[in-house]
Amino acid sequence: MAREGDAASLASYVDAGVPVDLTNEKGDTLVMLAAYHGHADAVRVLLERGADVDRLNDRGQSPIAGAVFKGEEAVVRALVESGADPRAGHPTAVDAAVMFERPDLLALLEPPTAP
Repeated sequence: MAREGDAASLASYVDAGVPVDLTNEKGDTLVMLAAYHGHADAVRVLLERGADVDRLNDRGQSPIAGAVFKGEEAVVRALVESGADPRAGHPTAVDAAVMFERPDLLALLEPPTAP
């Protein structure tokens, strides 16, 4: 459901008692899978239900770094709005944005500060 972006079913399952931070054999949470596959609505549904926005998988990767790697701007926005740490994990989301030459995503991760 997370890979397919079935937000309604995810909400129903979590509301019925499935752990919101359920992981697969690689340590990928539902948020990680939804983020990596570009499903912003599914990410939001999970975060609204208390999913850990920064939980790393077994390889030390964060959901926001996965979204940056895949170039999923809507997902990156949803994660940033939920307080995701752009410097969590390895490589970080900031590192990924620089590595893949995505200044648009880097601007979302590190907004300019006011003077």
